[in-house]
Amino acid sequence: QFVESGGGLVQPGDSLSLSCTASGVYFTVITAAWWRRAPGKERELVAQITRGGDIKYEDSVKGRFTISRDNTKSSVYLQMNNLRPEDTALYYCNAAVPFEDAWGQGTQVTVSS
Repeated sequence: QFVESGGGLVQPGDSLSLSCTASGVYFTVITAAWWRRAPGKERELVAQITRGGDIKYEDSVKGRFTISRDNTKSSVYLQMNNLRPEDTALYYCNAAVPFEDAWGQGTQVTVSS
């Protein structure tokens, strides 16, 4: 199970920091990831980080978002800077190849002026 937190309502250009804690999975061996689902759109993979620290980002967030992990806390983080209205979505964490029965409630990020 994954539990996300840290979302909120912000203005364009603002920053948010998301956190996620995993339980019931071997967190240290998985490629952890942040996903998002915007209204009316499919869920998309935003960022991922391997157990060794290799990172990939979806093109639209490169240079603005930073993913990190703390294996001692079974946690993954997403620092989001220079937020845009199109970043508005429900953000989830999971593995990059997700555990379908482990999705959490997500955390809502709304970027609006």
